Amino acid sequence: ILAVTVAGLCCVLSKQPRHGAPMYNYSFASISNILSSWCQYEALKFISFPTQVLAKASKVIPVMLMGKIVSRKSYEYWEYLTAILISAGVSMFLLSNSQSKHPSTVTTTSGILILVGYILFDSFTSNWQDALFRYKMSSVQMMFGVNLFSCLFTVGSLLEQGAFFQNLSFMLQHPDFAAHAGLLSVCSACGQLFIFYTISQFGAAAFTIIMTLRQAFAILLSCLIYGHSVTVVGALGLATVFLSLFLRVYARSRMNRKKRAAQSQAPVQKV
Repeated sequence: ILAVTVAGLCCVLSKQPRHGAPMYNYSFASISNILSSWCQYEALKFISFPTQVLAKASKVIPVMLMGKIVSRKSYEYWEYLTAILISAGVSMFLLSNSQSKHPSTVTTTSGILILVGYILFDSFTSNWQDALFRYKMSSVQMMFGVNLFSCLFTVGSLLEQGAFFQNLSFMLQHPDFAAHAGLLSVCSACGQLFIFYTISQFGAAAFTIIMTLRQAFAILLSCLIYGHSVTVVGALGLATVFLSLFLRVYARSRMNRKKRAAQSQAPVQKV
């Protein structure tokens, strides 16, 4: 609700591009986002921690494959290679620094199926949002449309289950919870501004890589601040991540140089 309110105010108070996307298109991203969130939290009951880490760190490849389906995007071989290296490096780092804190549980078949649903819905969400930007909308307009349908779907679901007023009563009885929920809402609304801008400017695959690296950098920052040690496997994972990022930047810059060289050598037609 806060996110749609903030986005709506931004649309009203600031100049925005002419809106050309059909409103119902936002509902697809909203539904897939809701389903991915449900699958993500529900899967935690049935899968082990290493499985969670591997799934979250390996989302880059499914996002790229979903991009080929949704937007007919094509990727170079080095993009797939660096995505695999990033996933492997982040997985090594997260697992090496979290095994002692999260005892493994049994991974069930139902947990795997729910986890697959989470990956599919999450991959579809960012790619569908990326595809919607072809209508030349702003990131704020995207934020408003997606969150508007999310509010309608979630509030409707709570009312249908009879839990809406129970939740309101719980928040009134526990003001600390309401304050924490409000703070999370503010952070989420601010974060969405950056999320939609990143997708609009750099695409779904780049956004997923950033979110994957965020997990590793958050733990690395915690190690530096609180003096936690980094294992050899964790250090090797970080080295793999930085190597893959370097390869990605190098390959992209080399490809751009080739394009510029080809354009400069193209024959100019005289009138």
